[in-house]
Amino acid sequence: MTAPVFERARVPEQHVAEKARKGRTVRLGNGFSFRVEGRSLGVCLGLVVALIGVVAVSLTTGDYPISVPDVLKTLVGQGERADEFIVLGLRLPRVVVGLLVGIGLGIAGAVFQLVTRNPLGSPDVIGFTSGAVTGALVVLLVLNGGGWQTSFGALIGGGGTAILVYLLSTRGGVQGYRLILVGIGISAVLQAANDYLLTRARVEDAQQAQVWITGSLNGRGWEQALPLGIGLAILVPITLFAGRSLTMMDLGDDAARALGVDLGRTRMIVLVAATAMTALAAMAAGPISFVALAAPQVARRLTGAVGSGLVAAGLTGALLLLVSDFAAQRLFAPTQLPVGVMTGAVGGVYLAYLLVSQWRRGRG
Repeated sequence: MTAPVFERARVPEQHVAEKARKGRTVRLGNGFSFRVEGRSLGVCLGLVVALIGVVAVSLTTGDYPISVPDVLKTLVGQGERADEFIVLGLRLPRVVVGLLVGIGLGIAGAVFQLVTRNPLGSPDVIGFTSGAVTGALVVLLVLNGGGWQTSFGALIGGGGTAILVYLLSTRGGVQGYRLILVGIGISAVLQAANDYLLTRARVEDAQQAQVWITGSLNGRGWEQALPLGIGLAILVPITLFAGRSLTMMDLGDDAARALGVDLGRTRMIVLVAATAMTALAAMAAGPISFVALAAPQVARRLTGAVGSGLVAAGLTGALLLLVSDFAAQRLFAPTQLPVGVMTGAVGGVYLAYLLVSQWRRGRG
């Protein structure tokens, strides 16, 4: 069986070497080192500056405007009581959850696309998001569970789907196109199950479930930010540590083995970490679509880098999500749309562009 036409071509080793020579190696001691490429570093710094700007606008803008100096006073504990309630109780936790969810989805999407060597290899396409939705709907509509139970159901559903897809696609070794095709099939089955659960539920329960399915940062607080932050603090370093091996895998399995990469072990580690990040993001904000698909590709085009680009992908995901959330709050004010509506609209257009461009490349 041949790979679909949208599978990304492998990067020649000579090109990787040329890109590597442009970078600089930073040694941390004890045998640890990493390579910094000038353009990638500049893009990451630019993304950080853009994120700071978006955060500042999000904290100061709303029905109750607050100036930047007053926000800074509030953050250091010297603000007015009303400002403390709005900034620390309402706006800041929403921004922190959006920031963390965007970072997790961006890095997870980059991992899946690198492992599958395919720009369509994201949790949205492979079916992990549909599995999280199924788990949440079972808790909401069948077991009549609440907020934490729904989040736990999403975690179990996403993790179980990941295990099922991995087991069904590992025959004869993990192949990127096989993982995607199996994931698409599982996703279709799960989507049918989700539709069935919604049609059998009461109207009020179905409306509540539909809001969660869309993905939203409305009403998110520190109770969502804290576990998400702890989880990412563990998972992101593990994934970044495997970044060099992921870059080697981008050359192809044979070249990676020749360079000493344990393919099975590396794939297992990064896939488990990426799946956990996706599930944690769904727990905190629901299954926000297309961020994991678009962020790694946008980051790759910005940096022009060969390899994992996990940091740039995470920062790009955070920026995309925070900008989308701000637009969802302000475009139709006073009505606040779920952020998933905005990311779905933008992501759908991007997916169409991606499919058309890959089809043209395959025809060429």
